Amino acid sequence: MRKVPISDIAIPVLGGTPKRGISSYWDGSIKWATAKDVVNNKGRYLFSTAETITEEGLNNSAAKILPKGTVIITARGTVGAIAQLGENMAFNQTCYGLIPKDTNKIDQDYLYYALKASIQEMHAVSYGTVFDTITMKSFDEIQIPLPPLPEQKAIAHILGTLDDKIELNRRMNETLEEMAKAIFKSWFVDFAPVIDNALKAGNPIPDALAEKAARRRAISTPKLSPEIARLFPDSFEDSPLGPIPKGWRVSSFTEIIEINPKYSLSKGKIAPYVDMASLPTSGLELLSPPKLREFTSGSKFKNGDVLFARITPCLENGKTTLVNFLEEDQVGWGSTEFLVFSPKRAGSYFIYCLSRWEKLRDFAVKTMKGTSGRQRVSKEAFEHFYIPEAPSEILIQFEKTVDPLFLKIKSNNKESQTLSGVRDTLLPKLISGQIRIKDAEKFVGKFCELN
Repeated sequence: MRKVPISDIAIPVLGGTPKRGISSYWDGSIKWATAKDVVNNKGRYLFSTAETITEEGLNNSAAKILPKGTVIITARGTVGAIAQLGENMAFNQTCYGLIPKDTNKIDQDYLYYALKASIQEMHAVSYGTVFDTITMKSFDEIQIPLPPLPEQKAIAHILGTLDDKIELNRRMNETLEEMAKAIFKSWFVDFAPVIDNALKAGNPIPDALAEKAARRRAISTPKLSPEIARLFPDSFEDSPLGPIPKGWRVSSFTEIIEINPKYSLSKGKIAPYVDMASLPTSGLELLSPPKLREFTSGSKFKNGDVLFARITPCLENGKTTLVNFLEEDQVGWGSTEFLVFSPKRAGSYFIYCLSRWEKLRDFAVKTMKGTSGRQRVSKEAFEHFYIPEAPSEILIQFEKTVDPLFLKIKSNNKESQTLSGVRDTLLPKLISGQIRIKDAEKFVGKFCELN
């Protein structure tokens, strides 16, 4: 199959950065992508960016807005990360946008997949010493196969169908996790079931909770099943944290959750290893699967534990996950730069939702110590984070209530891993012509529907 340089079929466009010192250039309505946004993007399409710029910032910089569907590739740092713009957006000089010269000759969806198949080649031709980089010259040397346009579209459709299903699972998981976190907040932060019981019994509502009570009163539909509602009290009492449900107690984080449990793992034993780069900033799914390595030293964990980044900027970025990828009783290990939160009186799902709670994360960030750029939160700091602790029967019921949500998330992640494997297997074979489109369609049809 004929191969052509990228520069023959697309125009590389480099982005830019407005001046940081001019506030009117920033925090506008224009999304502004960086290499970091592309690298951290979980799907094919890039929809969100960490920063935005204004029209004024756009007009007074080298930043450019490119249309939805444009293929962008990182040129510095992690070279060769690729995405397609999910909407019109600008980007900076760490990325190139690739604009097709003639849409009758190159399909931009095919271009995306052809570039993915050429990742290794991109690394081989990148330039630079301190950082590997991709330059304008690189696009003269990176070549991709160029089949007829109908074949390009067919290849992109097959691979895109797999990516669409993976994206659907990702969005479903976001919704499922938000549901679990909403239940956590309702029960343990807003005390909604207790407010409901107090209103029903005609008991007084503390002034600090009056606004929440008014919102609960406006809800006419049943809130909880009678069996679960009976677990909660119908009144409040004062505490150092303010009003809390009667019969609950104020406990420190370390009273109900163990930090860095003492698991046994012999030095030199092969065990699953998780590095900091693999921890997601949102959701549960690791960005890359655990690797088998000989244990030397590091954090140790089992299924049901929560991994919590303790160093800047990983802590601020939200790197956290719930361990659910090991075999039963298997011990994994990883970076010393995350803490392991393990069940003591609280269960795994409670710990995970608590670890994602903004109040805990703000506390951890504010208590970091160390030199600039290497600040960490210590395990001892959590001795001073206090929460209202519910009786064990409520904590157990919470685990039961959200368990189906987390099991579905795990199932979706497993399916997405399978689909990713199928896509990654087909990608080079379809692009190179080693497998026929009809055969690929039949194979993919076993996993998802091709429209």
